[in-house]
Amino acid sequence: MATTDTRTVDWSYELVDQLAMHWEHQLRPRLDGLTDAEYRWEPVPGCWNLRPRAEATTAMAAGVGELVLDFERPEPVPAPVTTIAWRLGHLLVGVLGMRNANHFGGPAVDYTSARWPATATEGLTAVDEAYGVWTEGVRSLGDDRLADPIGPAEGPWQDRSYATLVLHISREMIHHGAEIALLRDLYRATGGAPLGTTAKAR
Repeated sequence: MATTDTRTVDWSYELVDQLAMHWEHQLRPRLDGLTDAEYRWEPVPGCWNLRPRAEATTAMAAGVGELVLDFERPEPVPAPVTTIAWRLGHLLVGVLGMRNANHFGGPAVDYTSARWPATATEGLTAVDEAYGVWTEGVRSLGDDRLADPIGPAEGPWQDRSYATLVLHISREMIHHGAEIALLRDLYRATGGAPLGTTAKAR
């Protein structure tokens, strides 16, 4: 006699867990103790960074307030090396903040309207908060909503499913988080000197 397979998968849980395991147990602990010097360290000439408005190096420097993020559209090829502050800003606004606003009731934000965190502590706190909103939002979706189209807020992706968006955001977080972790390793190895120069005495 045939039996009915009643096994189920909690896809909301699994999709959150993919990022949560990496962020909470591997990547986020690697960012503890981030200093302001590391936050804006430029390992090579020509970096894109978070800067005082008067020191902006790009025509489209983005943000409101005293600090702006170097930015251009279209992006130069090859793309410039970016600092930890720049990459955390990208996670805060372009990866999490805009998606939280589009789908989970977060405040409206984009690169031009962002007020960037001035210090490493402020940057990490802001990303932690945005990550919390995102993960709680994903947990709330349920299997049916995960299969729904994400809609016009995502432009050319509008007909793709929420599950596709969640997987994309996980890729972005893991990818840019690995870049930030490597920059911390390089900062430690060089003593904060630009790459190719003599490390500072420690």
